[in-house]
Amino acid sequence: MIELRNVSFAYEKDHPVLRRITLTIRDGEAVGLVGANGAGKSTLMKVLLGLEEAQGSVLVDGLEVTKKNLAQVRQRLGFVLQNSDNQMFMPTVYEDMMFGPLNYGLSREEAEARVDRALRQLGLEDLKHRHNHRLSGGEKRMAAIATILAMEPEAVLMDEPTSALDPYNRRIIIRTIRSLPQTKIITSHDLDMIMDTCDRVILLSAGEVAADGPADRILRDRTLLEANRLELPLRLQ
Repeated sequence: MIELRNVSFAYEKDHPVLRRITLTIRDGEAVGLVGANGAGKSTLMKVLLGLEEAQGSVLVDGLEVTKKNLAQVRQRLGFVLQNSDNQMFMPTVYEDMMFGPLNYGLSREEAEARVDRALRQLGLEDLKHRHNHRLSGGEKRMAAIATILAMEPEAVLMDEPTSALDPYNRRIIIRTIRSLPQTKIITSHDLDMIMDTCDRVILLSAGEVAADGPADRILRDRTLLEANRLELPLRLQ
């Protein structure tokens, strides 16, 4: 579903952030994108979403990520930001969830049906008419995921979904991620969460793919992780 062919990117000439990345993410996969700070994780997400224009080819569901196709590409990809305050900008959860579907040209009735489906899927019906400024951090993160699901994307991209959450809300987010049927790409420094939610791990180092394979194998490889400035998940230490 998502394919990168020889993708490179630099913010400044002669200082590449991504170097000749070629990989395929298949429909329904749950992929953890890990690496030390500066490895290129966030930049790769921006390239997938068309927020940065890279050399090489990026295809989503057969569509090349170009300015011409950007609207169609973004209907297929939902992006959950690390800071939910940057995503939830309307007064209530309901208004935030309606915004995307209505923007896509759906009728109010169709948009409302999507909102109700997403809330029911996550068991969040009680948040529908809550004011965003009265939500806890965990509730707001869950509401942000529901907002993306209301747009019914084929893939969900998440940036550090468990950062700054207490253990209780972290467990809820992990259960939610595991329940989602969509293709998932998750960047995180929380390797225990990646182990709990992802079948596959792509390890980036200095803008290159240092490893790509089953999560259980890569996240248990102390030598590989330490060579790329990471540590074993806490449960394995």
